[in-house]
Parts: sequence; structure tokens; C-alpha cells
Amino acid sequence: MSDVPLSKRARRTARIWAIRASLWVVARLPFRLAWAIGGLVGRAAWYLGRRDRALALEHLAGAFPEWPEAERRRVARACFLHFGHSAAEVAHIRRIDERLEAYVTYAGDGERMLREASAAGRGFVFVTGHLGNWELLARRIVRSGVPSMVIAARSWDRRIDDMVAGFRASGGVPTLFREDAGGGRTLLRSMREGKALGILIDQDTRVQGVFVPFFGRPAYTPRAAADLAIRFGCPVFVGWSRRRGPRPGEGYVLEVEPVAYDASAPDRDAEAVRLTAACTARLEQAIRRTPAEWVWMHRRWRRRPPGESVDPPGAPATDVGPVALRDSAPSKGNAEIP
Repeated sequence: MSDVPLSKRARRTARIWAIRASLWVVARLPFRLAWAIGGLVGRAAWYLGRRDRALALEHLAGAFPEWPEAERRRVARACFLHFGHSAAEVAHIRRIDERLEAYVTYAGDGERMLREASAAGRGFVFVTGHLGNWELLARRIVRSGVPSMVIAARSWDRRIDDMVAGFRASGGVPTLFREDAGGGRTLLRSMREGKALGILIDQDTRVQGVFVPFFGRPAYTPRAAADLAIRFGCPVFVGWSRRRGPRPGEGYVLEVEPVAYDASAPDRDAEAVRLTAACTARLEQAIRRTPAEWVWMHRRWRRRPPGESVDPPGAPATDVGPVALRDSAPSKGNAEIP
């Protein structure tokens, strides 16, 4: 029997049914109307979500202390609006799938690089973050003829996980949940089959990680992408999507960059830290270009290196280097994933 209180289970169930009903209704509306509703939801979340609004403003103050407060508030509001529109896109995924190649296009030689890496048969690691619309990004990579798998952590309810996994599977993107038994074996098999392994590294989660610079402050960052790349000696790419414009239906541009590392480095642990920092630096550069498309309400700097206190909001950025520190708390169900 579940140890979650009945009242909490009831609230979770009501929330899940509300999500399902909302997606079902919005999916049946014209896209422009769905987009407008998504915008209204985003604006409502800005005004009603006092805690998330405060977190977003606090984090923007730490990342951009040179900005006037009015600019930080503008970006924070635009962030909520962006994710409201992203929810509308998720609801309309069947229609977007019909024109996905036009809705999400590659910048430069990104598609060619991924296809060539996939054709080599060794698989590769694709590092990304919660920037733009990462779900459409994954579908677009698969549509390019690159078999892929996404690693994710389970959420607060298995039914939410099933919804997310089903959504991704409909676009040909299987999900490997870290906590599941046999996850390590599945991951190793996928790499040997030459698949792309998508990993998001821009959140402070309970997995093995290291502190690396992110907007001038050390941020606890998952290290699995670097560890896997070094173990298999496979290519590493960092990628993200960004909106072409604010109007409905303009879609995204998918940007891809290769990241070099030394697979034969004598100190593999130090090389994993360096590679994690390099990938994080590229994601930071992308976020600086389109700051309203990143999840500022996430507690990215929740954990601090030993002996360091949390910086106050708006504290000036300092020049920090990477710190090799594994998570001191056990990572639930993560032991099988190398």
C-alpha cells in the first residue's frame, strides 16, 4: 500500500486528470486559438504562481546583476509565456508532427553532423537542457534518421511518467528512467546499437554530479553524459532549440555543436569534470541568447560546494572553476547506470 497520504493522492489524481483533460480539449482547437490559450495560461501562472515568480526573479538577479530590475521582470514574464505556448505545442503534437521538418529546422551543418555520427555505428551522447522546446528537439533528431533514447528521472507520480514516455514514444523517442531496474543494461545495449543518447544536464537533480560554473556560480550538474562518453569513446554534441519568433507557428531552429574531449586522458575523473563544464558553458551561452526560453523557476543553485553558503539574490558573479564532487546522498535507483 502506498505511504502517500490519501488526501495527497487525491490531489495528485485530480491534477493528473486536469492535465489530461486540458491537453485533450486544447488538441481539438485550432492551433492559433490553442496558442492564445497557452499564452493566457502562462500569464496566469506568472500572476498566480507567487513562489515560481519569486524564484525566477531571484535567479535572474543572480545571473544578470547588471540588468535593471524592469528588464529581469520582462524576461521572467516572457519565460512563463514561453512555457504556456510550449504546452500548446505539446497538445498539438499530432499536427506539428505532420510538418515537423519545417517546424523545427537545423542551423548550419547540425543535421549532417548528427547523421554522420550515427552512421559511424558507435552511438553518441547528445547533451541538452530545458531550453526552447526540448521535446520537439528530440523528435526532430529521430526524424533525421538518427535513432535515439532519452534518459530521464521519474517524477512525483508514475502516471505522469507514463504520459511523458507515451508522448515521446509517439515520436519514436523511447525513455529510459534512471530508477528502473535494468536501466544500465538497456543503456549499454543502446550505445552498442549506435543510438544517440539524449541527456539533460541543466538541473540540480539527485544523481551523481559535479559543481561546474554556470552564470558565474558553481552549480551541481549531472556528470553521466561525460562519464558515458569517456567510457565508450563516442562523440559528444551539445544542442538546443530556440524560437524563430513570437508568432504562432513560427517554430524553432535547432543548433548543434560538437564538444571535444580526451577519451584517453590519464585522469578520467578530471576529464569528466572538464567535459561537463564545457557542455554547461555552451548551454549558458545559448541561454544568454534567448533567456526567456529557459526554466528560471527551477532551483538551479540549490546545493552548494562544501563550506560555501548560498549567494544572496543579485550577488555579483564570481570567477569559479569546476569542483569534482559526487553527490553525497545516494541516488535512488541509479546504481545500474554507469
